[in-house]
Amino acid sequence: MKGSIARYLLSRLVLMLLVAGVLLVQFGLLWLDHSLRQYTGQQLQQQAQSLLFSLIRDEDNELVVNLRHHDARYLQPFSGQYFIIRINDEEFRSRSLWDFPWPPQQPAQGQLFAGPDQQQLLSYQARYRLDDSDVLVTVAEDYQPLLERFQRLRIRGLAGGALALLVIGLLQWWLIRRALKPLEQARQQLRELESGQRRQLTGQVPEEMQPLVRQVNHLLAHIDEQLKRSRSAAGNLGHALKTPLAVLNSLLARPELQQQPELAQLLQEQLQMIEQRIGRELSRARMAGEQHGGLLFVCDEEIPALLQLLQQIHGSHVRFDYQAQAGLRLPFDRDDLLELLGNLLDNAGKWAAEQVRLRLSVSTRQLLLTVEDDGPGIDPGQRRQLVQRGRRADEQTPGHGLGLAIVQDIVNALHGQLELQDSELGGLLVSVRLPLVGPLPPPAARY
Repeated sequence: MKGSIARYLLSRLVLMLLVAGVLLVQFGLLWLDHSLRQYTGQQLQQQAQSLLFSLIRDEDNELVVNLRHHDARYLQPFSGQYFIIRINDEEFRSRSLWDFPWPPQQPAQGQLFAGPDQQQLLSYQARYRLDDSDVLVTVAEDYQPLLERFQRLRIRGLAGGALALLVIGLLQWWLIRRALKPLEQARQQLRELESGQRRQLTGQVPEEMQPLVRQVNHLLAHIDEQLKRSRSAAGNLGHALKTPLAVLNSLLARPELQQQPELAQLLQEQLQMIEQRIGRELSRARMAGEQHGGLLFVCDEEIPALLQLLQQIHGSHVRFDYQAQAGLRLPFDRDDLLELLGNLLDNAGKWAAEQVRLRLSVSTRQLLLTVEDDGPGIDPGQRRQLVQRGRRADEQTPGHGLGLAIVQDIVNALHGQLELQDSELGGLLVSVRLPLVGPLPPPAARY
């Protein structure tokens, strides 16, 4: 099933209520019509029996109809009340029937047929034996007024049903939204989890959702534990390799190698490549578990401390400037963004003459991060090689390679883009675009 659960449930419920309502109204009217036809038939039967009392004998001792002994409606033309009495071969018709031709075949009981003046008649016929005479009495009544009432009742019923359906639909929409509110809360918590504002989902959910929440929390805890183990193992490996590499580097100063400069140069280059490769692979290992609910990156807390450290490393002749929205908090892992900024700013500080500028700007869909310096910059041809997919930056531009390679790995892991351009300061401008999933966390509170 795709789309909204609430809309799916409401549409199916409205459809079922609509079908049920139409069927209920239709069958109700049919049942009422059937009952009224039966009742009208019983009334017609009583009228037929009462007409027998209007029969009298004439001077020839023959049965005839006493036209004065009738209901007034039988005397008014097309009044809706009619009778035909056949005594042996003689027929007597009510004046109300006038000259309307009666159907040659009597309609079935309860069946309507066309009458005078566009009327719909319901008739009853009975045969009686009085002395030696056969008497056939047929009475009929106009059913059209009841049909018109049925039509008005049907329209009112459908209008009332539509109104009731609207009220029930709105009520059910409210109930469904209320019942699905925990799902909306869970979705909001997942957004907060993705942006790093929380570590786990809360357990205050309906009973049906508790197994899902427990499984998600268990999975998050497992991922977080795996990440910690991966980073711990990477750190331990880095420390374990430092001593052997230091020993090998110390061997370069031995007289035996000084007497063979070509071998010493080759050994030094290989050791540098090993150090760079180890640094890059350790960074990749640390990035292996980046898709988790890490801590938020609070710019006003992290960046000033980072710039202060870099200022101490590169000296007072290089000025580090920082521009960003006040109280900005970014939904990225703190360690990832610190490493990314640290490598970019460190590279810029190495090549800058006097100034390094960091800017962060945020839109609804992405973070734009730029680092630029007033150094010599990089040749455009070498820039394309640095950002070319599958190339090793550490083999192309000494001084930038390993840092930019690590930055490229972090940007790729965060599904972003890295570009190298000319800076208005005269050096290199590195721009990083990182997509934002969901809304930004609210700005940090100030006290």
